[in-house]
Amino acid sequence: MGEQIRIKEEAVKINFKQMKVAIYSRVYESDQKQDIQRLLQELEANNIKAVIYRGFFEQLKQDISFNYEPLLFHSYDDLDDTFECMISLGGDGTLLDTVTMVRDQPIPLLGINFGRLGFLASMGRDELETVVAALKNHTYVKDERTLIHLDSNMPLFGDTPYGLNEFAIHKLDTSSMIRIHTYLNGEFLNSYWADGLIVATPTGSTGYSLSCNGPVVFPDSRSFVITPVAPHNLNVRPIVVPDNNIISFEIEGRADSFLCTLDSRKEIVQKTVQLAVKREEFTVSLIRLNENNFLQTLRNKLSWGLDRRN
Repeated sequence: MGEQIRIKEEAVKINFKQMKVAIYSRVYESDQKQDIQRLLQELEANNIKAVIYRGFFEQLKQDISFNYEPLLFHSYDDLDDTFECMISLGGDGTLLDTVTMVRDQPIPLLGINFGRLGFLASMGRDELETVVAALKNHTYVKDERTLIHLDSNMPLFGDTPYGLNEFAIHKLDTSSMIRIHTYLNGEFLNSYWADGLIVATPTGSTGYSLSCNGPVVFPDSRSFVITPVAPHNLNVRPIVVPDNNIISFEIEGRADSFLCTLDSRKEIVQKTVQLAVKREEFTVSLIRLNENNFLQTLRNKLSWGLDRRN
């Protein structure tokens, strides 16, 4: 009898365990005050604990009122799998930052668009109440997204050598075009005479690659898109390859160094460096509401299906 009572008490504790979410943003701007205050009030009203990124909190603490002592986190080491999600307040670039923060932990990412286009941070400021209700009731969908991993013969990008959108090789601003010899699993693919070369994940196919005339591919397509930047040979076009390939590069050019990027992070490296990319071993999850999907995002963000002639 005593054992049954103890089990029931533990079940009650589990049922009433308070949900918590992490909140991240790069920069606080005064026109965000009302929306951030409303988000924090909605979370509190629904008994969801907000743990705020320390750098963001330092920017907003003079403008935002709290009914409690706010909890803060500083880095990856302060996070664990007890978080329901990490909320990114900003544009797609802000959400890309959160990918390097959660790393391989199973913390899904939820982007609320305080920026402009917002392919990844697709939920608007006017949906805050709906978003919080979906978190509380677990009425949301988690979309698994693959990452791209960089290997090199010298340390690059610290302990986060991966990206959600793309890896890119690019000439420096003042240098002439470069030649990028590209291989799939060691077999020669092409030599690109160009300003640069992008290897995008399906998620990144709607980013930098798209602006360079790369194709849009579906998030679950398990592929990489190789897109040249301003190629010298006009018959060179983007190509889609399975993401179980290892893509390696050899760089030639008049300059001794070039630019290497992962999402919005960059390193200047010597052209003698050895580089290869592959699919990362772990994935990240992006939260969306049930009624939103990739096709709707494409139509909304790219204005597909609208007649602009009138």
